[in-house]
Amino acid sequence: MTSPLGTPSFTVLIPARLASTRLPNKPLADIAGIPMVVRVALRVMSGVEGIRVVVAADHASILDACQQHGVEAVLTSQSHPSGSDRLAQACDLLALDDGAIVVNVQGDEPLIDTSLVKSVAALLDCEPTASMGTAAHPIDSVEDFVNPNVVKVVTDANSVAMYFSRAPIAWWRDGFMSGVASLPEPRPLRHIGIYAYRVGFLRLFPKLAISPIEVTEALEQLRAMWHGYRIAVHVTPTSPGPGVDTPEDLARVRKHFESATTSV
Repeated sequence: MTSPLGTPSFTVLIPARLASTRLPNKPLADIAGIPMVVRVALRVMSGVEGIRVVVAADHASILDACQQHGVEAVLTSQSHPSGSDRLAQACDLLALDDGAIVVNVQGDEPLIDTSLVKSVAALLDCEPTASMGTAAHPIDSVEDFVNPNVVKVVTDANSVAMYFSRAPIAWWRDGFMSGVASLPEPRPLRHIGIYAYRVGFLRLFPKLAISPIEVTEALEQLRAMWHGYRIAVHVTPTSPGPGVDTPEDLARVRKHFESATTSV
């Protein structure tokens, strides 16, 4: 389905959970006078015109903060075991059709590239056999390639994911005989944690059995692949803006907004 302007029509859902181990009350963290989750929503709204942006909150305080700034939000259960469960409930609360497309934008990325949101949403129009879409960019350092916190992805000829891993993939057989000192060409791909879903699949996904490889790698998207569902991948040449996971991340992002000439 497309909008009158010819671009794919979709809804952006931003899950927001108040509890956070490393940064308590993270969605409400103040960034130049505006709560972080609101910053994310306003950035997407200003960068992708004509779409619906909804925060899927787990606490009334997040709901109130969104309403105070004119951002649509729904209140979801606090007991969801994963973000996909929260998104599925949000789809039900919003009465979205199974054939609709939603894009999951994380609520801790106030510097997200909004063109990436549009590109990921367009994947499911271009790849009708895919149930999910996501993004990746070429890795530019050996340190990132060997870092298990940096998730890697390998794609096929149609830019559909073959595998995601915390391990260094693809493995350069000849070049890595003496250790990983340089990167192969083409460059390995780093996964970017943004997802597009067909709503019907998103409703089904939390009901799928957890897969063994998902548990081993601690990567939820491998559940979809293990059950035979396809994930299309948009490759962007540049890395995304930094997210906020720690107090140090928050300080850097605050500094960015305080020195910026615009409010969003």
